[in-house]
Amino acid sequence: MKTFVAVAAAGLLAGCMNQEPVELSADAQAELASELEGRTAGAPVPCVNQRDIRGNRSVGEGVLLFDGPSDIVYVNRPAGGCPSLDYGRALRTRTTSTRLCRGDIAVVFDPTTGMEYGGCGLGDFVPYRRAG
Repeated sequence: MKTFVAVAAAGLLAGCMNQEPVELSADAQAELASELEGRTAGAPVPCVNQRDIRGNRSVGEGVLLFDGPSDIVYVNRPAGGCPSLDYGRALRTRTTSTRLCRGDIAVVFDPTTGMEYGGCGLGDFVPYRRAG
């Protein structure tokens, strides 16, 4: 029994790691373009300091946006997507450090009831800065 559980868990983990980013609908693509208008993408980074994150929101189920310092917006595309942060939902991250990193788990939940709607493993953080 223990061997079966270990093999099943390894299979699930491998399946999660090979997932492609979720394709955005036309509406979500337009929303993302609007959010990033006038910004230029920088090189992806694996981690950001949690103290620098001022807020987050989702664009569909394929993109998480994190508001960083100095008008930076970090775009994160979890492999396999992540439940939308709409309808008063919030994002709780599980990390063992002061940094939020690729591979950390994010859980979408209702802050009033505590009910969880799903979770995802974070990807790289791509900083977008205002051009100029």
